[in-house]
Amino acid sequence: MAELIVRVVELKGSYKQMGYEQGVELKSQPLFEHQMDQQRGLTVHSNSLKAKELVKSLCPNFFQELQGLAEGLDMDLEATIKQFSGYDLTFPSMGCTTMVKKGFYVRNYDFSPELYDGRFVITNPNDGYATVGFSQQIVGRLDGMNEKGLVVGLHFVNDQYRGPGFIATTIVRMVLEQCADTEEAIAFITNLPHGYCYNFSITDQSGKSAIIEASPDKQMIHYTDMLMCTNHFESEPLRAKNRAEVLSSIKRKEYLYSMQDHEQTPFAAYQLFNDENSPLFFQYYKEYFGTLHTVVYSPKELKVLVGVGGDFPPLEFSLREYLQGKSSLPDKLIGKIKM
Repeated sequence: MAELIVRVVELKGSYKQMGYEQGVELKSQPLFEHQMDQQRGLTVHSNSLKAKELVKSLCPNFFQELQGLAEGLDMDLEATIKQFSGYDLTFPSMGCTTMVKKGFYVRNYDFSPELYDGRFVITNPNDGYATVGFSQQIVGRLDGMNEKGLVVGLHFVNDQYRGPGFIATTIVRMVLEQCADTEEAIAFITNLPHGYCYNFSITDQSGKSAIIEASPDKQMIHYTDMLMCTNHFESEPLRAKNRAEVLSSIKRKEYLYSMQDHEQTPFAAYQLFNDENSPLFFQYYKEYFGTLHTVVYSPKELKVLVGVGGDFPPLEFSLREYLQGKSSLPDKLIGKIKM
């Protein structure tokens, strides 16, 4: 067994200040140079000038955070944008399983601990939506919920079909920053350049849910009352862009469908996903397919159940109470994984 440590990061103030604080924090980490070398290896094709132009126009708040990040890292802005904007970035494959049912969104994120930020981030900016979620590459997000009750998560599909565009972690982050509901999220996502093939699972405070199947050249929208999303495209126009092997993804989705008539609470759903013996929990960490976190977002109540590793007693967190100054968070979450 190995420890999996996820730091809880709280950020507030201007976006530039939040970026600066994260840059200083990142630079102070013992493995900073190793992390930066990994980042550079993912940005071979990145066009920083094009990325700068797009980020400034699509999400000015994100651009301000990148400016602050550059100052905190003591790096040139162009180099920071190239490494952290998520534009024309390569990224290893990952797995994710999501279900939306009865007003809550439950998700497992499967990947390698070696390339996992290990950061659960709460932001409360002066001039934008407060958010809570898991970061990737510091400023990106794997999944999250904002103060309006919008929830978004990503699901890798294929990296063999690529184009000039953003990776999904940046897209999730930008959506949470400036979209209040599912329709706004759909309009935003379908107006972006996409670098690879991903699914986006979305729900909001009203319960309106959708899956966006997104490739560099086409996006398909599927509205659904009971959302179940894994790592393959199902629409006919995009099915040819799936990886050759999608059996695991299909089986996970079939299992979710088999559970649709079971009465579930957010806590019961969390247990179903986080149980190490569950068909939805994986331990192939060396193959980039081990479950790293389980999270349940409840948009109506703005509540979160979160755990890292397997069989983790969940931390319950209220974003609403946090913003009202009525709750606090631990410095870190420590779970166990079988390596």
